[in-house]
Amino acid sequence: MASRDERSGAKRWLPLESNPDIMNQFVHGLGVSVEAEFVDVYGFDKELLAMVPRPVLAVLFLFPLTDEFEAARSEQGNQYHDKQVSSNVYFMKQTVGNACGTVALLHAVGNNLSRMALMQGSYFERFFEATATLTPDERAEALEKDDEIENVHSVAASAGDTAPPDLNTSVDLHFVCFVCVDGGLYELDGRRSEPTYHGSSSPQTLLEDAVEVIKSLIKYNPNSVNFNVIALSKALQARSFNLKAKLICYLSDLLKYGQYHVTS
Repeated sequence: MASRDERSGAKRWLPLESNPDIMNQFVHGLGVSVEAEFVDVYGFDKELLAMVPRPVLAVLFLFPLTDEFEAARSEQGNQYHDKQVSSNVYFMKQTVGNACGTVALLHAVGNNLSRMALMQGSYFERFFEATATLTPDERAEALEKDDEIENVHSVAASAGDTAPPDLNTSVDLHFVCFVCVDGGLYELDGRRSEPTYHGSSSPQTLLEDAVEVIKSLIKYNPNSVNFNVIALSKALQARSFNLKAKLICYLSDLLKYGQYHVTS
C-alpha cells in the first residue's frame, strides 16, 4: 500500500484493509448501486472460480512489494509493450501514500460506468464526471485535494477487522486492479505511468484471464501468504454468496476448535 516511488513529503492515508465488506460499504456509500458487490476469491481451482458470481466487472489483487515481484511484473509488462492502450481505459496515478486501495476501487468503478448504476447526485457520479477528460496526473491531483473521499477512506480504513498501523508506518503491500476494456485485459497500478496490457480478454473470461496473470506472479513469492484476490461482481447473488461464504467459514472455525458438535 505504500508506494516505493512515493514522492518526498506526500500526503499519507491509513491503508485500506483487503476486506469485501469494508469495500462494499465504501463504494455503496459513495454511490454504487447495491447490484454490484465485492466478493472474495477463495482459490484458483476451476470449481472455486465457478463459485464467484457473474458477471465479474473487475478483479483486485493485493500483493507484497518485493524486488523479485516488481521485476516479474516489469517483465510481464514488456511482453506487450508495443500494444496501444485503449483510450477508453479510465486510469489515474497514485500520489497519496497508502491510497492504493482507494485508487484500485476508483479504477474498478471508473471502468464500468456503463455496466452499473450510480446514484444520481452521488459522490462517484460527480467525481467521474469531473475527471472524465483529465489526464492520469490531473486525476491524481483531484483525488489528493478531495477532502470528502479522504474522510470516507479514513473511516473505512479504521473499520477493518485488524487495527490500522500508525500513519507513518511503511506498509509494503499494494493493490492493483484488473479490468477488461475493448477486448483487452488491463492491469491498473497508480504507481505506473500507464495501464499494463496483458493480452485479449472478454467480460465473460475476465476473472480467469486475470487469475492467469496473478498465478504467474505469485510463483515469484511462493513462501509469502500476503496475497489476496477480490472480485467486483454485478449480480444479485453476490450478497447471497458473501453470506454463504461467511457461514461456511464460521462453521469451519467451530468444528476446528471443538465448539460445534455434529451428531449422526
